[in-house]
Amino acid sequence: MATTINSTMYSGEVLEIIAFRLHDQEFCVKTTTIREIRGWAPSTPLPHAPKDVIGVMNLRGSVIPIIDLAYKLGMKSTVANERSAIVVAEVHNMVIGMLVDRVSDILTIPSSQVQPVPEVSASFDKSFSEGIIANETGMICFLNLSKMFKGTEMEDIAA
Repeated sequence: MATTINSTMYSGEVLEIIAFRLHDQEFCVKTTTIREIRGWAPSTPLPHAPKDVIGVMNLRGSVIPIIDLAYKLGMKSTVANERSAIVVAEVHNMVIGMLVDRVSDILTIPSSQVQPVPEVSASFDKSFSEGIIANETGMICFLNLSKMFKGTEMEDIAA
């Protein structure tokens, strides 16, 4: 069974994306969800926080949660170093920071370059991904932050 991307969502569009690395894989999100990119700075741990929440940091007077994006995606946790970055995004009207190994690039691509995520198995949940972008250097998984961080989950992080 062939899977298609919602063609009304991307038909004829040009997408601006920010690509970043988690371990040896490349991922991206739309630049419209990104507020800024910061260098790594230690965060303050929170007791009893969800396992993907590293802690919180002060962003110009606002306290925001820092998410271990690799762990959130089912990978081993990221060990932050001087090349790591915090990608600050707004999801469901809440600002979060996502720890990534490093930011790779900011790209403008035709929407036709986004291919559907293939069916792997009946139990495979591909809702975190908008699709796959194949380019000359490899493949980039296009993440959907609003589906990764559901509104109720965001309220739990903020509580």
